[in-house]
Amino acid sequence: MSLSAGCPRCAAPVTQTAAGWACLEHADIEPLWRPAEVTYDAFAEHLNRSRAVPTYLPWPLSPGWGVTDFAVVGSDPERTRATMACTSGPSALDGPVDVLVVTEEAGTGLGARVAGTVHQDPGPEIGAGTPAVRVRLDTRVVPLWAVSTSPGPDVAGREQDRSVLAGEAHGRWLWIVLRPASALLLLREEWILRDASRVGPSLVWLPFGGPAPAW
Repeated sequence: MSLSAGCPRCAAPVTQTAAGWACLEHADIEPLWRPAEVTYDAFAEHLNRSRAVPTYLPWPLSPGWGVTDFAVVGSDPERTRATMACTSGPSALDGPVDVLVVTEEAGTGLGARVAGTVHQDPGPEIGAGTPAVRVRLDTRVVPLWAVSTSPGPDVAGREQDRSVLAGEAHGRWLWIVLRPASALLLLREEWILRDASRVGPSLVWLPFGGPAPAW
């Protein structure tokens, strides 16, 4: 098996018990499955484990971009709770950029961990005022709002390294985390997110590997 188990909410060790999986910090959990090495074969295993929840990639990927990380939460492929995929590549204004896309059931906590937010779910900023950007999922346009990653007014510089956006799509939370924060400008034009399981033969030609972002 090329995917290893972890906790969706933190980096603490997990153990398998007779009842399922347990985290030292969060007790009983649904396991997070993440590859030790980002390869096409590991991604195929990921898609097999995440049949109930789509794994979204920006599509099409620009030249020089590739898949650098992915994860799925759930002990049963038919009852997946969350997926994450990261694509990375160069941009003219920001240099190297990471784009992490999470879709999850409420209360899972993976999006908050990847984004570095205070709340387990996106919080009260969602739906307040005008959305920051919109993305397209197939034929549906999904509004996304900016989400703060600062734990309080006394903390400066916490939000300098990333921009976090979130909204709701198909009854689940949709998060997009961009690093560095200035890469938010890449989303000013409406992006298309596509379910990787529906890409077809083109998936074979995607670049996999490279440094995975820390989260």
